[in-house]
This record gives sequence, structure tokens and C-alpha cells, in this order.
Amino acid sequence: GMRAGMRVLAVLLCALRAGGTELTFELPDSAKQCFHQELERGLKFTLDYQVITGGHYDVDCYVEDPNGRTIYKETKKQYDSFLHRTEVKGVYTFCFSNEFSTFSHKTVYFDFQVGDEPPILPDMSNRVTALTQMESACVTIHEALNTVIDSQTHYRLREAQDRSRAEDLNGRVSYWSVGETLILFVVSIGQVMLLKSFFTEKRPGSSGAST
Repeated sequence: GMRAGMRVLAVLLCALRAGGTELTFELPDSAKQCFHQELERGLKFTLDYQVITGGHYDVDCYVEDPNGRTIYKETKKQYDSFLHRTEVKGVYTFCFSNEFSTFSHKTVYFDFQVGDEPPILPDMSNRVTALTQMESACVTIHEALNTVIDSQTHYRLREAQDRSRAEDLNGRVSYWSVGETLILFVVSIGQVMLLKSFFTEKRPGSSGAST
């Protein structure tokens, strides 16, 4: 549409992390937002995304390689994760589309991570001896911390989504309450006017003078 490809209206959260980007942005109705990243051949990247607010909490998403070939495409997804290892060098494009929605804008979160995680211990991949007990504990703790970080992100997004739903429901209840109040007021006035008409009698005109 006219607004396809329009720029991000409001950045709610933008944090650059080593080897990746984490971003939350608003996606207006009937709009599409694309991001571009130049990558070397043989690199692993991961795209995680989730719709936080808006409509049915769904969005279209697709990823294209530098040759314009679609390597990932999903429609009306609330959340998903895509893992891929690049086969060609160049600019990769990933887009989020809300073009199927004509009245509700969305808030979308995505986390784009590039590259394999470096080893936490020096020469870990080349060593032939077994890890010491302390080194094994470090690896275990590191993996546990990564799991905690992912869980915190997940719960933070779920909390934002639930808060949005609660605020939307609260707004609807408030409008309904105001509407009920107005209806009760109109009905009450009507009842008063109706009862008043029942008990109001027309006074007869003046008769002759009394003797």
C-alpha cells in the first residue's frame, strides 16, 4: 500500500549486542518494515520475533538472501524462530508485514543474532585433554545463564503482551460502563416524564361566578 516500506514510527527498545541486534518497533496497519544485514558466507544467524501488541498479535515475516531467493516465509505468526547458515555472501533482507491488517497496528520485537558463540575457555575447541572440574562448572554455569537470559526475554515480552491485553480490556469495560450510565440516565428521565404525564391533569377553564 501507500505506507509499505515506511520507516519505524517509534523505537521502544533498541539494544545492540555483540554479534546481533535486539529491537522493538511499531508496525502500522497496511505497512511493511524491512531490515538489511550484510553477511559473509558460512555464517550462522538466528532470527527470533514476537508480536507484543495489536490485533490478533500476528504478523507476516520473510527472509531473502542476496540473490532475492526467499529462504523463510511465514504468514500471520504470533512468534517464531528461524536459524540459517549463509550459503552466499551479500546483503540479507528480513521483512515484517502488516499489510493484511487495515485498522490495527502492531508492536513487534525481534532478536537477530549472527555467528557462532565463541568458546568461553581459550583453545577449548583444539584441546585434547578433558575439561577440569572447574572448567566444566564454568561451561555449565555459562549455559545456564544463557537459558536464564532467554527466559527473562520471553517472560518480559509475555508480561508486555498481557499488560496490553489488560489495558485494552479495561478500556472496553470503561466505555461500556459510560454507555450503560448514559442509557440509565436517559431511561430514568423518560420514566419521570412518563409518570409526570400520567398524574398531570388539565385544569378546567374558569366557570361562572359563584353566588
